[in-house]
Amino acid sequence: MPITIEDTLQWLRQLAQACQENRDYLTQLDSTIGDADHGINMDRGFKVVVEKVHAQTESDIGSLLKLVGTTLVSTVGGASGPLYGTAFLRAGVALSGKRELDESDYLALLEAAVEGIQARGKARQGEKTMLDALVPALAAAKAAQAAQLNLAQIARRASEAAEEGMKATIPLVATKGRASYLGERSAGHQDPGATSSWLILKSLAEVCARSSNT
Repeated sequence: MPITIEDTLQWLRQLAQACQENRDYLTQLDSTIGDADHGINMDRGFKVVVEKVHAQTESDIGSLLKLVGTTLVSTVGGASGPLYGTAFLRAGVALSGKRELDESDYLALLEAAVEGIQARGKARQGEKTMLDALVPALAAAKAAQAAQLNLAQIARRASEAAEEGMKATIPLVATKGRASYLGERSAGHQDPGATSSWLILKSLAEVCARSSNT
């Protein structure tokens, strides 16, 4: 089953709830290697996103995602606002005019988001950032599509790969962002950005799973 505009709205509502439920956890992770505000920022940002999209009159998913992007840029502090904002903006451009998303559209969304974060953050996988969750997720999604799996299965594989990538940040030494100031002391801690990236894909995978069962 394809993802509809209503499914997309449900994803954003569910993601906002996940950010609220994990606010303290994300902040705790960020307190060891960052500014101790990632959970606070993500919770605040996606609360505003839900308010904006609830009042939106956008007629396609691409426009909706662009609205999410501009909202995050203006409301989320630190590096996460510009990075996630760029990710959603790029995804919105890639899906311009789309009212439903199929397997190839999911790949286009994720690929555009990853490319946007790479361009904005000048980072790559292995530097203890959100890309350590998102790049493996994209690779898993491509492999799942090549195996001709359906949308819900592709989204689940991507979410699982993001979770593995998130956990794999624990032993890494950060070379980007605020955590890089700690040098070797950043090792042994899970990256908060990779964790919130997993929450984003996990929420989407759950919506895809429900949609496929209706």
